[in-house]
Amino acid sequence: MNDKLQKYVKLAVNVGVNIQKGQKLLIRCPVDCAYFARMAMEEAYKAGAQDVQIQWGDEISARVNYLLAPDSNFGIEVEWEKARVRHMVDEGYNMLVVYASDPEILKGVDIERIQKNQKVAAQTAKPLRDKVASSAIQWCLISVPTAAWAKKVFPSAKSDDEAMTLMWDAIYAATRVDDDTDAVQNWQTHIDIMQNKAAALMAHNFKHLRFKNSLGTDLEMALPEGHIWVACGEEAATGHNFVANIPTEEVFTAPLRTGTNGIVYATKPYVYMGDVIEGFWFKFKDGKVVDHGAKKGGQLLQKMLTTHPNADYLGEVALVPHSSPISQSGILWYNTLYDENASCHLALGNAYPYTVKGAVGKTEDELNAMGVNQSLSHEDFMMGSADMSIIGVTHDGKEVAVFKQGEWAI
Repeated sequence: MNDKLQKYVKLAVNVGVNIQKGQKLLIRCPVDCAYFARMAMEEAYKAGAQDVQIQWGDEISARVNYLLAPDSNFGIEVEWEKARVRHMVDEGYNMLVVYASDPEILKGVDIERIQKNQKVAAQTAKPLRDKVASSAIQWCLISVPTAAWAKKVFPSAKSDDEAMTLMWDAIYAATRVDDDTDAVQNWQTHIDIMQNKAAALMAHNFKHLRFKNSLGTDLEMALPEGHIWVACGEEAATGHNFVANIPTEEVFTAPLRTGTNGIVYATKPYVYMGDVIEGFWFKFKDGKVVDHGAKKGGQLLQKMLTTHPNADYLGEVALVPHSSPISQSGILWYNTLYDENASCHLALGNAYPYTVKGAVGKTEDELNAMGVNQSLSHEDFMMGSADMSIIGVTHDGKEVAVFKQGEWAI
């Protein structure tokens, strides 16, 4: 067995989810990555898990369904799916999600069909999503190469095998997995560094942030009272720490729902509904997107803003230095988990309640009133650059350099 692969599995189970004796685990995984899910299941049981369930996904059969099924099949609630989600929530399952997709798997599919199904899927998954958003459970998002994804990232590869090898090498480098060191210890060191950055931001208690770069981004963003800067190594309501994303290079919080004004330009393409949006921008007024455009995928961009209520307000601001290992790899991943950790980014849609003091346990209406945006969507897009400047302004008007030339200055 590949030693690095085994280290990667251990990292996902023992650091990412940090499964404990007697706990339950749900693994969501594409069928193309079945070997990884089985290895993770074995590792979880070795760690003392009481039960491990695997939920398989198959994007190829999903494409066939979108192309050939009758219209009446779309937008229908499935009761057994709702019952499964409710069971997972009631039984306190923690979650490991393997995010690996062909970025253009749904290219050419009727967008209306996709939108109908996504609306229903988001509503069905809401009870579990709420557990994730409030850190009620331990959870981790991780990626495993698939041939279609690898070929998109490495189009010059001469074969699927070569593309897969290149992809695995890139993933191991990005996740601090190598032959000579303990990946778990590497991550403990990384967690300490990231949490120190979060503590430095918390010490200033900024009222708002200003973002500028040469692409034209000129954005002012208010932060809610009691906002909390979060880095990897969060604590769940279970009392155990977990790492939500592997890899992760971000320190993040929630913007004030109605407090963003100005314009922001995306610096990387975005994969949405199985296709790619490129060269896009948003203009904000009082937190809401009031104008937008894209060089490619404009119709998809419109759907991203309108499929769910409040998807046109921000729910997250995340700071990532341009010198992050993922950025320095020079790879365009076509995968949000990786691309967002190469760049400062914002998320349209849902905010995580645990990023604002006193927000966990509030109703959706109460959260929105607190300025903590609530939506069934959460779409991260990249806006960081090598010349990004971020100024933090304190409640007494003091200006503090947070980023200079794309790097931490705090």
